[in-house]
Amino acid sequence: MDVKGFVHKVGDNIDTDLIIAARYLNTQDAAELASYLMEDYDPEFKKSIAPGDIIVAGENFGCGSSREHAPIAIKGRGVSCVIAETFARIFYRNSINIGLPILECPEASREIQDGDKVEIDLDKGIITDVTLGKSWQAAPFPESIQKIINSGGLLNSIRKDME
Repeated sequence: MDVKGFVHKVGDNIDTDLIIAARYLNTQDAAELASYLMEDYDPEFKKSIAPGDIIVAGENFGCGSSREHAPIAIKGRGVSCVIAETFARIFYRNSINIGLPILECPEASREIQDGDKVEIDLDKGIITDVTLGKSWQAAPFPESIQKIINSGGLLNSIRKDME
């Protein structure tokens, strides 16, 4: 699966409270959560994201609480992938469970700039910054994880298996 979009770069230690503030956790609706995405980090952030765009972050993206609302808000806003130097472990798993592609690639995270156009081959883990004319290799997902992401999440994958 390939994704492409423009980059929205954020820093290190972006926790789940910055991704979606606790005051909005009274819903699981992806569209409603997306309307508050990163509001306490940058109130204008969500307005600049077009469907397919990519978030590039520094270290420890998604740290904090274990709430699933954070990746749901990101995916609900139409973000096609998150690239980070590192992810908090529970955020990583929650993202896979809802079908949000995420890739750890420290070199790409450090070199890609805000506004760059990036293309990603998720099956191979190849990240290409079209603007810079440079590529990096992230660890591709195993086939079982690719299946979950391509199905739109763990529950959808299980449903397809049961059919």
